[in-house]
Amino acid sequence: MRNSPLHYSASQGHNEIVYLLVESGVDINVRNYRGQTALMQACQHGHWEVVQTLMLFGANIHRVDYLNGGTALHFAALNGHSRCIRLILADYIPSIPNFWSIMRKRCSKELAIDFDEGALHEIINTPADGGITALHMAVLNGHVETVHLLLDLGARVSEVTVEDGTTIDLIGAGSTPLHYAACGGNAQCCQLLIARGADLNAENATGWTPLMVARSWHRVGLDELLSKQPEERLQIPPSSYLSLPLMSIIKIAR
Repeated sequence: MRNSPLHYSASQGHNEIVYLLVESGVDINVRNYRGQTALMQACQHGHWEVVQTLMLFGANIHRVDYLNGGTALHFAALNGHSRCIRLILADYIPSIPNFWSIMRKRCSKELAIDFDEGALHEIINTPADGGITALHMAVLNGHVETVHLLLDLGARVSEVTVEDGTTIDLIGAGSTPLHYAACGGNAQCCQLLIARGADLNAENATGWTPLMVARSWHRVGLDELLSKQPEERLQIPPSSYLSLPLMSIIKIAR
């Protein structure tokens, strides 16, 4: 199957049609020839209303496409669609006002009943082929808001790419998100990663540090930022998307 009516409607943002199709009994997780679901396509194009509808009807966020092993999260991060990311993770983020502070302090005992932190982290750090995480994708493309959200949700700055897989890696195996941010050239993305403890001296499989990557891709203006670890980490307020009580809202809607 190439694209079903559900795929086409989701990719074009036709939310009412998506609703009617799913309500009539269409398989919400049907795949096209690339292994993509309607949720993936809605996330890719940033149609958050469609994503919301699909999530209400129980779309599977764990499916991976056949070409690059990417999930809906990867598709959303690739194009910087933070609203879509927040929606597909609604079932994993409790509707509590102090969620961000708990994430920063890692007080797992405080949320032993209501919150499975490990499950959230597993989803956030799921690698596509080649070990590419959603964070790698977001920083490479300079999506600062999305990078901020992913880091607040537990994306690890130490995850590295691998040689196996079909994903094209122009930077090299063993590359951290900071290597990717250096390649992308966005200073704010680099600052966010460094503030969360990214290692400026980390070398990938070719022996390149993030600074060397930035210079090889002629990313002017990153030399000072990537040359010396700051004495104090930058204090960054939480992403505005964390305050949304989506888990409660979606449970009521369902």
